[in-house]
Amino acid sequence: MRKLTYFVATTIDGFISGPNHEFDFFPMEGDHITAVCEEYPEGVPTHVRPMLGMPEDTPNRRFDTVLMGRGTYDPGLPHGITSPYSHLRQVVFSTSLAPVPGIEIVAGDPVARVRSLKAEEGMGIWLCGGGNLAAQLRDEIDELVLKVNPVACGSGTPLFSGDFRPDSFALQSVRHFETGVVWLHYTR
Repeated sequence: MRKLTYFVATTIDGFISGPNHEFDFFPMEGDHITAVCEEYPEGVPTHVRPMLGMPEDTPNRRFDTVLMGRGTYDPGLPHGITSPYSHLRQVVFSTSLAPVPGIEIVAGDPVARVRSLKAEEGMGIWLCGGGNLAAQLRDEIDELVLKVNPVACGSGTPLFSGDFRPDSFALQSVRHFETGVVWLHYTR
């Protein structure tokens, strides 16, 4: 069975984006970015790969599918980016998004769709964001890889935007970077 991994950047106060879905306050250079390019290359948007010197044919290492909520998908649209991760199977959960070539739009139950994806053959499934979708899929998340950035923003999109319901995860590893970013790897 395939695993669902919530691999996401967060602030030290637990936000994955600002109040208007902005994320430009996260440090975008340094040794933590090098690590993403080498260890999680599929986590680099297709249009950003050339800017980071990644070859077009960089193979996926962990994931072949990415899941996004509408708030995670939308920021690229004003810039003409309709397929941010064309090197992956892209699934966007939205009740109002019109069809987009190369994107699977799911208006129905995210849990049912993720369970069917998990039952398929293939590599892992990456939950890219957002907080509302993560809250709906919380019981389906097998591991969390939190890229904790040395930034506090005070408000925005939380890691999980849902009802109060404590869940325990087991810490597997901690990795420190010179940039001050810390990766925390948890499993269910």
